[in-house]
Amino acid sequence: QVQLVESGGGLVQAGDSLRLSCTASGRTVRDYHMGWFRQAPGKQRELVAAITTGGGTNYAESLKGRFTISRDNAKNTVYLQVNSLKPEDTAVYYCAAGAGWPPGSYWGRGTQVTVSS
Repeated sequence: QVQLVESGGGLVQAGDSLRLSCTASGRTVRDYHMGWFRQAPGKQRELVAAITTGGGTNYAESLKGRFTISRDNAKNTVYLQVNSLKPEDTAVYYCAAGAGWPPGSYWGRGTQVTVSS
């Protein structure tokens, strides 16, 4: 089993950038596909980006170009770089891990990102 802890969220202005981190314990991230999801108020949780154990990536079509997922197996951490933030990016961002695709067997508690206009 793996435990996931997200960090890096906060209150930012439109146009700013953030890097979210997801650090795992209990197991190494190299063993799992990893993903970032988000849930805005009143909306369903949606996949933002995911990365395979081999490094292949997949992004929500509407978010391509502003979001970049990466993994550092040595640090047991997965990152989500978000550029040119928009108010509609406001959401709780969750990290997930799993053997399936998209990953979703294990979840972190989330980190809040709030973008002001």
